[in-house]
Amino acid sequence: MRIGSKTTVLFGMTVVLAAGLVGRAAAQGPQGAAPAKSPTAGQFFKNVTTNSLKGLTVDDFLEAMGVISADLSYDCSNCHPGAGTDKVDFVIDTPLKKTARKMIDMVGTINSANFGGAQLVTCYTCHQRTDLPVTTIALDKLYGPPNEEQRDILPPGRGVPSADQILDKYIEAVGGAQRLAALTSYVATGTSVGYGGLGGGGSFQIFAKAPNQRAVIIEFKDSPERGGSIRAFNGAAGWIKSPRGLLTDYAVTGSELDGERLDAQMSFPGRIKQALTGWRVSFPDTVNGHPVYVVQGSGPRGLLATLYFDKTSGLLTRVVRLVPSPVGRMPTQADFDDYREVDGIKFPFMYTYSWLDGKDSFKLNDVKINVPIDAAKFAKPPSK
Repeated sequence: MRIGSKTTVLFGMTVVLAAGLVGRAAAQGPQGAAPAKSPTAGQFFKNVTTNSLKGLTVDDFLEAMGVISADLSYDCSNCHPGAGTDKVDFVIDTPLKKTARKMIDMVGTINSANFGGAQLVTCYTCHQRTDLPVTTIALDKLYGPPNEEQRDILPPGRGVPSADQILDKYIEAVGGAQRLAALTSYVATGTSVGYGGLGGGGSFQIFAKAPNQRAVIIEFKDSPERGGSIRAFNGAAGWIKSPRGLLTDYAVTGSELDGERLDAQMSFPGRIKQALTGWRVSFPDTVNGHPVYVVQGSGPRGLLATLYFDKTSGLLTRVVRLVPSPVGRMPTQADFDDYREVDGIKFPFMYTYSWLDGKDSFKLNDVKINVPIDAAKFAKPPSK
């Protein structure tokens, strides 16, 4: 890949470089400034022709591909011959790609004609991780445990505390409003545990600065050939660097930017009530065998976030955030455990992060609060 050229071949796929974006996302402006307008997926990639997809930002398009893959329990190679090798052909129109285009248009038509454009039907509605939808219920399923999968927009619970009561209990459990108001920054360090035997052994750091800057950095200093990863949000713009992704580093400019902003805001528990609007409480549930209260809030441009609070301790155990796409909402999940007190504030020392293209677990060993943090930590990662 040649930086600065007009076109390039990335893993065998022709990529059209628009507005000077060459695998290094947009040029960064002053600290906190959003990057220049990014090209659409239809401009950046060759042969993205589906109307509802070609207008997406590049980062949202990549996540939409993850939604389709997850909904059918596919990987990239099912539709793109040679994916995962240096002989991949992303441009060729395979029969599955042609079918996928028809299905995406069909789902859009169903929602438009029957639900006023609300996205009540997605690929997952029918496929549910199978390549061909199942059309008849198995009687063992009929008389077995109920389906525990939840709707995206949760129904209101009955006989549950108010959202304010649950959030206030969380604020008090973490350290109290006064201490949390004095928290302006922190640096957490630890070790990457990985997932499924992969990805472990790296150093893990979270840099957070109030009210909404955050960077998560993973490095393998003993094995630099593995490459590191970065997720950074500087208060206005975001970037992702992933050594094994289709694009190794890129700007986050689409719906996921709202998700990155929420992650940064929720790094400071004292500001949790301001991070979302329309707070509502659904029916209680369990997470890892522990009873939890379930609270949902809304953010800009269709962002949804569901928060799970331990009924006994009041501590936050899970956050699932969803951002919209034409093929269904794009989920990201963070799980928290092993809370420990640091200077009167409790931090989770076990952290698991799941998204459509991977899952990582981390174990912290140190947290330092109210320390200076170089603004470069939240800036665009350097390209190689």
